[in-house]
Amino acid sequence: DTVIVKSPRKSPVFLRTIVLLFGIVCGIYICTVCLRQINTVSKIKTQNLQVIESPSPDSNILAQLEARIPTLHYPKPQTFSRGECIQNPVRFFAILSMQRSGSGWFETLLNSHTNISSNGEIFCAMDRRKNISTIMQTLDRVYKLDWFSSASKNECSAAVGFKWMLNQGLIEYHKEIVEYFNYRGVSVVFLFRRNLLRRMVSLLANSYDRYAKLLNGTHKSHVHSQEEAAALSSYKPIINSTSLISDLREVEMDAVKALEYFNSTRHMVVYYEDLITNNTKLNDVQEFLGLPRKELTSRQVKIHKGPLSDFVKNWDDVIKTLNGTQYERFLQADY
Repeated sequence: DTVIVKSPRKSPVFLRTIVLLFGIVCGIYICTVCLRQINTVSKIKTQNLQVIESPSPDSNILAQLEARIPTLHYPKPQTFSRGECIQNPVRFFAILSMQRSGSGWFETLLNSHTNISSNGEIFCAMDRRKNISTIMQTLDRVYKLDWFSSASKNECSAAVGFKWMLNQGLIEYHKEIVEYFNYRGVSVVFLFRRNLLRRMVSLLANSYDRYAKLLNGTHKSHVHSQEEAAALSSYKPIINSTSLISDLREVEMDAVKALEYFNSTRHMVVYYEDLITNNTKLNDVQEFLGLPRKELTSRQVKIHKGPLSDFVKNWDDVIKTLNGTQYERFLQADY
């Protein structure tokens, strides 16, 4: 008879053990891979946070350089052709100041530079600043080089701008103007006077001459000879000592407000007194505008030159009012 030999049956316990061991090994492998991925993602996130919170020195230097270099423009005016100067870049600027703060003299200095066109107090006319639309239209004309004045050197200008008084719509529409300046890359030069009492004397004297016309029946805000300066300074205004401190504080706050509103623009602050006593300040302005340094000159002559006591009729009242206050320093000669 044939003998049939059957293979012995494997124990179910043994098979289950093998399956269990295989499952454990697979689980350990999968967990190891997942942990590695999680650690890698965590490291990347940590590195990204570190980059955001602590920029590298190179990026800091780059940001500082970008803030110092004025934006370059290549305007295409509608009213004329720039000709061979079409490839010459132009920088945009605006001088923000207050009346009788030396802005006229400062502007003549800038315009003595062969590459600067500063077009005067263009917003003194009400129709150019009656609303934000007319303001924007006027700004576009200036910065597209379609604005013409005696100072225009439009074809080959390297810097184009104008002066703008704080009370000529500048504060009223500051939000829109700041956005425009930042979008167009307009550099702002703040020009103020430290001695607000001297500014007040100049303002009162200029207002008087507007009607008196001391120079042969004509009114002049700026003069070009010592004789004309002596004629205008012969008038001694009376300062209202009752409201003097509040008037000085109001002007002071106007300057602070303007600096606060336009803080996000690329700007520098220049003081009239520093321009008179420090020759290097004009170099700083030219560097700020990204222009080659040149010797800047002006034909204008200072009107009120000397101690303030020579130009105020009620000087004793002014002394009594300002003594012991934060404005006492205005009584002293500053140049």
